[in-house]
Amino acid sequence: MSVGFRVYLKRILPPKELVEAFRFIPASNISDCMGRLSGMGSEIRLMTRPTEGNMVGTALTVKARPGDNLLLHKALNMVMPGDIVVLSNEGDRSQSLMGAIMATFAKSRGVAGFVLDGPIRDIGYIYDLGVPVYAAGTTPAGPWKEGPGEINVPVSCGGNVINPGDIIVGDLDGVIVIPREDAPSLLESVRSFKENDEKKLEAAEKGTAKRDWVDKSLLEKGCEIIDDICR
Repeated sequence: MSVGFRVYLKRILPPKELVEAFRFIPASNISDCMGRLSGMGSEIRLMTRPTEGNMVGTALTVKARPGDNLLLHKALNMVMPGDIVVLSNEGDRSQSLMGAIMATFAKSRGVAGFVLDGPIRDIGYIYDLGVPVYAAGTTPAGPWKEGPGEINVPVSCGGNVINPGDIIVGDLDGVIVIPREDAPSLLESVRSFKENDEKKLEAAEKGTAKRDWVDKSLLEKGCEIIDDICR
């Protein structure tokens, strides 16, 4: 087996209705229910026009050599409706990984979005294409097509490990990775959290939010609160 230069054609996928259930749940709520540890780094940000609801889908993972998109091209030939292409680029920022032609072809295949640990180009076209693209910036410099690389293997992107078939959620705040096995139990938690968070927001709007927990927490942690000026 050619370790480092191989393509797995199959993945284990979660039920489509489970994936879709995360469509209108804020990524921040999901993050809070996952120990605040599953959000991608802020360098991976939305580069396209926001759409109604979240970007949601299942991960089709790509491990690419820095500045090379040969395996990304192969992944686009494999895309199924509802897939989100997640590409690890080893943090390289020198070459764009995708442009207008690739993004347009992927849209014709039903791609649900992209999460790329590197730049893109042709942003003036891709911005309004209707396909969510999260990336690390833009550059006109194009990629090479030499390989090696791998598809449908665990990858690291934005500080997270992503396995093929994991659920990916993206909104204006950024991207969350939900391990496929954890998704059913997590969904119940985030639904309850979202409901409680909406109540807190309503109280904040009305000015009735309870804030006594702040001083209580400070005192418990040993903070001294002094009713005087600093001399």
